[in-house]
Amino acid sequence: MRDPAFPSSARNVFGAPLACCCTSPLTGFNRDGYCHTGPQDAGSHTVCALMTEEFLAFSRRRGNDLVTPHPEFGFPGLQPGDRWCLCVSRWKEALDAGMAPPVLLAATHEKALEVVTLEQLQAHAAAA
Repeated sequence: MRDPAFPSSARNVFGAPLACCCTSPLTGFNRDGYCHTGPQDAGSHTVCALMTEEFLAFSRRRGNDLVTPHPEFGFPGLQPGDRWCLCVSRWKEALDAGMAPPVLLAATHEKALEVVTLEQLQAHAAAA
């Protein structure tokens, strides 16, 4: 597992080193705290988002329950205020429905820009 104290070699949406999204709960496709992606990550978990009650309810209605813990998969369940690496397509779906959660731009992988624009992400930037 990557040490979050050291920067990632991946790039964020600004072309700078990708910042850590969250280590508690431990997020990322690779569960390394970063929104890294690669060939095995079919969902492209590239958007570092700040969970809101509204988004969690939206995601659950769409068939992706992020609230219920699944310890057998090392998943603690999320609550409002948690940071989590979302699939960019889920974030875009939420955006289109007016339910997009805030985004931590420095921790959002540049690959997200293949699906959404920087302007869309910036319009939903979490307060620094």
